[in-house]
Parts: sequence; structure tokens; C-alpha cells
Amino acid sequence: MHSILRANCMRLRAPLVRMARRTLTKYTESHEWVKIDDGVATIGITDYAQNALGDVVYVEVPEVDAEVELDEVVGIVESVKSTSDIYTPLSGTIVDANQKVVENNKLINRSPEADGWLFKIKFSSQDELEKLLDAAQYKKLIEEGH
Repeated sequence: MHSILRANCMRLRAPLVRMARRTLTKYTESHEWVKIDDGVATIGITDYAQNALGDVVYVEVPEVDAEVELDEVVGIVESVKSTSDIYTPLSGTIVDANQKVVENNKLINRSPEADGWLFKIKFSSQDELEKLLDAAQYKKLIEEGH
């Protein structure tokens, strides 16, 4: 009986753990997406941005362990149409950089909001996060042509 109760308790707790790890996605006015998971933000350019850029031919990502400040230039995405700086939407420490997009730039065009991520940052300011756009605000921004 005791083991049955323990098993049932474990099943009840499992969904709570999954819910606590739910990913939150935010956006910037400069067309970066920011996926938050457990104090770390994964950042890349939006599908809208990659469409505007066209075929990506060169990508530069930040150095791991770099300390960065809000709106600091941390990378470059160059396309057949233009070159765009990548700004960090949050202050903190770079904990990972996607070398796959450096080696295979087309990942940004094929999968900008998944495999084409640029870097991960352990952010240091919840206030900066609160200032980012939610999905509805970002949708309105691009509908207005920004």
C-alpha cells in the first residue's frame, strides 16, 4: 500500500515539474527572439528578419563567457542584401554560442527560430526581460511594417 501511494505521489508531482520549466518567448523591436528557460535566454533572429535579409552568407556570434550589456553589439549577420548587427536584448554572461550557424549560415534561413539560434545568455536583470515584447505586441509591430 505504501509503495502504491508513493508511486501515485510521484505521478502527481511530474506534471508540476514540467509546468515549472515552461519556456517563455519574447521579442525585440530589432527582430530578435528571446526564449527564456530557467534563467538562461536563447537568442536568434525572427523569421520576419531572415525573410527581410534574404540569403545569409556570413554569421558572427559572441565569445562564450563574455560579459555583455543591454543593446551591446554581440554579432553580425550578413546577407546578399545587407549586413546587420546583432544586439543583445539582455545584460549578462554569454554561456553558449551556436557554432553550427557560423559553419552553416543557411540554418538561419531554414530554421531561424529553432536550429538557427545565435547565442545563449545567463541574464542578470529581470527588469530588462519585462521590457521585451510578447507575441501579440511583436505581431502588431511587424503588421505596422517596422
